[in-house]
Amino acid sequence: VLTIDAFFLFVDAYKNLLRTHTTAVSSQMLYKLANAKGGFKPQKYFSIDRVFRNETMDATHLCEFHQVEGLVADYDLSLGDLIGTIETFFKKIGITQLRFKPAFNPYTEPSMEIFGYHPGLKKWTELGNSGMFRPEMLIPMGLPENVRVIAWGLSLERPTMIKYQVNNIRDLFGHKVEMGRTRTAPVCRFDHST
Repeated sequence: VLTIDAFFLFVDAYKNLLRTHTTAVSSQMLYKLANAKGGFKPQKYFSIDRVFRNETMDATHLCEFHQVEGLVADYDLSLGDLIGTIETFFKKIGITQLRFKPAFNPYTEPSMEIFGYHPGLKKWTELGNSGMFRPEMLIPMGLPENVRVIAWGLSLERPTMIKYQVNNIRDLFGHKVEMGRTRTAPVCRFDHST
């Protein structure tokens, strides 16, 4: 007879783990928003933080990178709002060739992977993931029934590769980065007029 203990070791569950995404921060902010004095008010949240993955490093993959996470909580948002937000974000940094592909995330439905075309590599490169938070996640927090939350988690390094025509992500971040390049790299400026 197998028990739950055969599959789940509590000693492992209490070990420290490097985070693989920043969604825990989003959940905490949504809970505070739902339970704020005066009730729910539409909000936008953004964070940039370092995350860690068990990845084989190559030209487009690192074991650690910076995740740009955003979410918008408002009444009656749709998938069109999410796509429009992401397209606007990338347009402001000069990336206009985007594709969206259906994906699975346990906490969002529908979910989409976001790809940008990298001319130097001559291929579509994954830039991030996105979706609409599932009702099962929002209802226990106490958010009003018609509040929807759109969210995305984007790599900071991959869009930088596309914007500045860098063909290897390891030239941007990590222990092999050429220090002279970091001192002469251009500063990314966002176009505030559009």
